[in-house]
Amino acid sequence: MEALPRELALRIALASRILPGIDVPRLLEILHERVGSPLDDEKLKSITVTNLKTGLGSLDGEEDGEDIGIGLANIKLAVRYLWGDEAEDEDLPEILPYKDGDMPDSIRVAIGSNSGALINGHFGSCIRFLVYQLSQDDYKLVDIRSTIEADSSEDRNLFRANLIKDCHVMFVQSIGGPAAAKVIRADIYPIKIPDVTEAVDQLKEFQKVFDAPPPWFAKALGRSAEERVRFTHDEVC
Repeated sequence: MEALPRELALRIALASRILPGIDVPRLLEILHERVGSPLDDEKLKSITVTNLKTGLGSLDGEEDGEDIGIGLANIKLAVRYLWGDEAEDEDLPEILPYKDGDMPDSIRVAIGSNSGALINGHFGSCIRFLVYQLSQDDYKLVDIRSTIEADSSEDRNLFRANLIKDCHVMFVQSIGGPAAAKVIRADIYPIKIPDVTEAVDQLKEFQKVFDAPPPWFAKALGRSAEERVRFTHDEVC
């Protein structure tokens, strides 16, 4: 990346992550073409959806980002990030008050998300994790954690794993093998949900697991070793 102030560089990196097939150097090229050089805060804030869409469309001679599989929603989101509005997603769910012990027999779940309350992020590129406390009959959003600082970390995957190390389960659209190994070493159980899914819908579906939790889940719930052995026996039978 060219020599830019760190805050501007992070905004551009963030926008690049949600534009499929557009890496940071290509996005920089498009931005220079659309608003000129050198890039600064004022120029990034002058980017419009139409402006960016036209620049992206120039990749295949068209002026519509839809033609290259990016989609208008992603382009709009990328523009907000370029403006510096990463934390201003109007569709974000509300964080609710929570303290340890409020929800007995519960686990903590991280959800990789790029917008709203959706599971629509890949582990290595999602812009935030939604963190829920989940019991058999209740759920509560307890935190929203931005991953923007991961881009300046030596080991981005390890940074992300540590960001949610208090969680027991993680839902993402996809995750690579080496990254999954780091997540598992942090005692987090990664689960892939390939299709874009409402977070609450997936949490409600996962609540069914509480009825007969597998050993790793029973351990997360603090069940005794004897109980975990019984669950294993039941599964085999």
